[in-house]
Formats: sequence, structure tokens, C-alpha cells
Amino acid sequence: MSDSTRDASRPEKPSVPYWHLWTDAEGVSHQTRCALTDFDMKSMQPPADPQWQGTKTHDGATVMVTVQPVGWTGAWHENPKPQWIIPLSGRWFVESMDGTRVEMGPGEISFGEDQNTRERDGRQGHLSGTVGDEPAVLMVVQFDAPPTLATPCRFR
Repeated sequence: MSDSTRDASRPEKPSVPYWHLWTDAEGVSHQTRCALTDFDMKSMQPPADPQWQGTKTHDGATVMVTVQPVGWTGAWHENPKPQWIIPLSGRWFVESMDGTRVEMGPGEISFGEDQNTRERDGRQGHLSGTVGDEPAVLMVVQFDAPPTLATPCRFR
């Protein structure tokens, strides 16, 4: 729909892409491109104007910021808990056991949920590291809730 025909009083619901790193029933990690689409237009706190809001949390969360130095590469490992990872600056990559390698930069989102993988050919979980000549600064939001299994794109 063009800007000239769209009703400005009824803005379109957003679609926010993210990568989901998940484990299948055989214990192999994969990455699937998904989208957050479950948003409601409401005020965060009246009298502030309404904005699109989509709650994607569960009880018990930890928020942290990590800085991966230039050239940093983590050994093959699983995410310690289900977690949202949002690059704030720099670039980083994630490679899953199926061979998929995804590079992400500021504003791109990943949900790491590759717990319960099984070692294959020296690989278990995922490999990750920095890309380029600057550190990767990441915001990480970890959940205390247990991971799901074989459920790609579980957040809408």
C-alpha cells in the first residue's frame, strides 16, 4: 500500500526480523529466519502516545552487555540459557551445527536456544565470534525458563 493511500490513523503492524538458533529432536542446531509480528498499539505509560508493543518475556530475566574483542572466537558451545542477543555495535557471527553461518550487526536480533544439542564431529551447539576490525558489543537478555525443543520461530 502506498503512503498516499494508507490511512495514517491505522498504522500497519510492524514485522521485526530475527534469527532463531534452535535444536532439533536429533540434537542438531539450526538457524531459522523468523519475524516478531504480535504487537499491540498502546501507551507504555499514559499520557505518552501509543506505540507498538510486543511482550516476549517470561518470569526471571537477566540483562547484560558483553564486549567481544577483535578476533574473538568462542569454542563450540551451547547458549547457557535461552537468550535474546542484540548487537549494539560491531559485527559478530553465529555458525550452527548444520553449517549455517549468519553474520549480524547493530539492530539485528538473534534468539539463542541451542541447548540439548549432541556432539557431532567435534561440534556441539554453535560457534560464534567477532567479524571485522572492531569489538562486537552485544546486549544479552537471558531467561530462567527452560528451552523448547524442535520449535523454530516460537516467538511471534
